Formats: sequence, structure tokens, C-alpha cells
Amino acid sequence: PLLKETDATTKCMSDNNYNKDMCTDYFLKYKNCRKFWHEIMMQRKRNGVKPEMPTAEERKSILESMG
Repeated sequence: PLLKETDATTKCMSDNNYNKDMCTDYFLKYKNCRKFWHEIMMQRKRNGVKPEMPTAEERKSILESMG
């Protein structure tokens, strides 16, 4: 689920000669996305839902339900 954020961060770093200060927003988006999906995984684990990481279709519906 982090592919889009990972690719954007990598591209930003490459485009800005690996200056992290220029890519702060991308790092923040990645961190927030990672935290969100980690929380989803932990909740599913607590509830005994398998697999713990939602499938691509489930992830899409989760994001759509949030607006």
C-alpha cells in the first residue's frame, strides 16, 4: 500500500540531489501512510482477521469509505 508514496519520495530525492530537506512533505506523507496501514493491520490482528494486511481491493474500499 505504500508503493505510491515510496516512489514519490524516491523521485523527489533523485530530483533534488538527495537533499532530504527538499523532500520533507514526501517523507511525512510516507510516514503517515505507513502509520495508517500499520494501525489497520494491528486492528485486524486483534480481531483475528486474516490476512492482517487487507488485499488491494479491500484497501481501495477502505480508502473510498474515508472520502
